[in-house]
Amino acid sequence: MAAPRSFRNRLATLALVGKQPKEKSMRIPRNAMVLVTDGRKRLFFRNEGEAMAPNLVVVSAVEQNNPKTGEQVTDSQGRASSPVTGGGAIPSADAHDIEEQRFAAETAQELSRAALAGEFENLILVAPPRTLGQLRKTLHQEVEKRTLREIAKDVTGHPVGEIEKLLVNLD
Repeated sequence: MAAPRSFRNRLATLALVGKQPKEKSMRIPRNAMVLVTDGRKRLFFRNEGEAMAPNLVVVSAVEQNNPKTGEQVTDSQGRASSPVTGGGAIPSADAHDIEEQRFAAETAQELSRAALAGEFENLILVAPPRTLGQLRKTLHQEVEKRTLREIAKDVTGHPVGEIEKLLVNLD
């Protein structure tokens, strides 16, 4: 037989007494480096504020022009012929995709250089999931050691104040 509802409510209330609410904000250490990037733009910030009241200051910003593949490639798709498989179209390389991958590798190299030079002790990476995956492939071990958190969001077009709020209000 189940306990009466009021008794269960009191038990649930007693179970909650003394428990601390889960902290829902993220601490960003003073002088931590924050990288906000996507496949064509990277922003390096340094937190010159406090852990719970960040003040992100731009250290460097790089943006490259990466137009769509159709604007970069003028050749049409190639064709192949083989006595075994027959003929068919050869898939064309996606120049836009290739350039995004190159930019991510270049960003990872910049992070590695900065980590090995001791330019930062703590790092927070903010990038779309695909870009994060590309960065992870080439990140140096020193960068991985210094990474506090990876955030899979595209915020390169957001104002600095919104990025600060996003970082502080994460679970």
